[in-house]
Amino acid sequence: MEFWSFSCPFHFFSSDFLQIAFEKDGVYLHTSAKRHPDQDSLIPGVIRIIEKGSDTLLQWTPVEESSDTAQIMYTKKDTIGSQAEEEHFDPGYEPDWAVISTVGTRSRVQEETAVSGSKSSAPRGQWAFSLSLSDLKSIRKSKPGLGWSYLIFITKEGISIQALHFHRGGTKALLKALCKYVILAISPKDSRLYLVYTHDSDALSHSFDELQLFDDSSSNLVLRFLQDPYAATFGGFSKVTNFFRGALHQEDGLTHHSLSDSATANLEEETGFEVITCQAQLGERPSVQRETPVMEQEWEQHLDPDGRVRDPIGLRKRIFAGGLSMSLRKEVWKYLLNYYSWGNTSEENKTQVRRKTDEYFRMKLQWKSVSEEQELRNSLLRGYRSLIERDVSRTDRNNKFYEGSENPGLVLLNDVLMTYCMYNFDLGYVQGMSDLLSPILYITQNEVDAFWCFCGFMEFVHHNFEESQESMKRQLSQLTLLLRVLDPPLCDFLDSKESGSLCFCFRWILIWFKREFPFSEILQLWEVLWTELPCPNFHLLVACGILDAERQALMNSGFGFNEILKHINELTMKMSVEDILCRAEAIYRQLVSTPDLPRNVQELLGLSESKSPTSSTDTASSPQPLSPSQVQEMDLTDSVSPSQPDSSIEILPAEDASTSQSLSP
Repeated sequence: MEFWSFSCPFHFFSSDFLQIAFEKDGVYLHTSAKRHPDQDSLIPGVIRIIEKGSDTLLQWTPVEESSDTAQIMYTKKDTIGSQAEEEHFDPGYEPDWAVISTVGTRSRVQEETAVSGSKSSAPRGQWAFSLSLSDLKSIRKSKPGLGWSYLIFITKEGISIQALHFHRGGTKALLKALCKYVILAISPKDSRLYLVYTHDSDALSHSFDELQLFDDSSSNLVLRFLQDPYAATFGGFSKVTNFFRGALHQEDGLTHHSLSDSATANLEEETGFEVITCQAQLGERPSVQRETPVMEQEWEQHLDPDGRVRDPIGLRKRIFAGGLSMSLRKEVWKYLLNYYSWGNTSEENKTQVRRKTDEYFRMKLQWKSVSEEQELRNSLLRGYRSLIERDVSRTDRNNKFYEGSENPGLVLLNDVLMTYCMYNFDLGYVQGMSDLLSPILYITQNEVDAFWCFCGFMEFVHHNFEESQESMKRQLSQLTLLLRVLDPPLCDFLDSKESGSLCFCFRWILIWFKREFPFSEILQLWEVLWTELPCPNFHLLVACGILDAERQALMNSGFGFNEILKHINELTMKMSVEDILCRAEAIYRQLVSTPDLPRNVQELLGLSESKSPTSSTDTASSPQPLSPSQVQEMDLTDSVSPSQPDSSIEILPAEDASTSQSLSP
């Protein structure tokens, strides 16, 4: 979006028919940070939503110009004050003091205009704006009880529009009207911030379309890289590099470190991490052998006469060491994924199944009973359905259970994923979930069992799919921390090749290596990880095991970034899960036996009590998508209180004000 500093005559828009979809007067712009006797500091105006052909505009004009549609004005961001502002301002998440900064910037513009020779007050029209909803990134609302309610609109370019104060109420009505054109989601970091998404179904998958990065052979690799966070096709290596670099650093207005310093930078930026200044003296890595799988006879010995599991911890240890035989997976996975309780009798489990079956079909009926006409007015459900249908059509199609266009397995896959959207409204469906459900449905061969087992699996990994990607950033930083302790030379090599961010491990962590091993071996790997033994975050040690197996191939090759990425791609379906699990367990035993292991590594592996959350499952809650009907339930206070006309100015207590600017958004 481009902002202009001049008034634009109406014929600029005359090629398209304009229709006012929403209008609200009594919307004031406060031009001064201080209360001022000059009434020009409070500019009354009208806010509108205007449909212009295929585009939709949000427009505010001063009251004396609101009836004259020939004056549609734009404002330009102050270039003099912007540098100072960007040091503290992230348009995706503004702390309270950012509101003060924004007002201060506007005041400087007026002061400089006066100094330059303009003795008369600037025309009110200079504050008018009109922007496309597609250019809107977020909307920040005021705190309840701060006088007049206000909204601040932030564009994708990082420009914060001057706060608009609703002296006669109307914020709730405006947001409800906006929900007809865009999706509003509560920010996981700030309940007063609403993130804005278009109704493009691809946008629902956000940056998870990189799951297709390695679908093709190496000859087609370049064509498969990410073009942008919403596309299903991919451009070149440079774009995927930029994506992953961005995923590991703070965005928009924060200082970035060079890639050569990425490992140290990540450790410094992540809460709860310490910079490793001395190398831990690792002991010799032990040799580990996998045990035989748990067979039916051994399983029966673990059950008492009533069907209870006698020793759940001992059984989980056996599953970790050897896995399960194929015939037991259908039953035992229900325990590992918390569908069955370890202490339940057989009869109690049957009762649980009956109750869960009723609950499942009630949720399924919710989306099944939506008529086509209703769905036309529910863009969120329509977007989920479109995305699920697209992903189901390409999930594990080489497996006989899913091959063919009329395969009932595809119908079950679709129905379970749609029902999960009803079960978890906040998260809904994100690309990659079909990869996680597919093996579960294949094993259970039952819609209800697959659904509840999938819900249990999502409890392990659902933070991976949240739009903020905080969990993914954290886990990649944790992996860097582990690798720095285990193999500093390999870390230095990757840093020198601009690969220190470990961006090529993103897909491994996101869907737990689903596309790295053959289908049959993924069943074994996942049941091992579901035991949650021998430590938290064992999946990161599995990633270390893969890098350890490829260490010589990487370091002796002279590869650059592109070649490293290509080499990792070519490992797909060529690795042995038995070998990698042995390496991962051996690495764990080696770290446990190290006496001077850094504190943060101990916390990461559960070897000491953590002072701050480091587990991959300990992240902020996901944004909550809002439908038009849900906007009515939002805590938006349209208060009318003339006692505080400058309600966008939020004064922090002395102790908070001294530290507020040191906090990261």
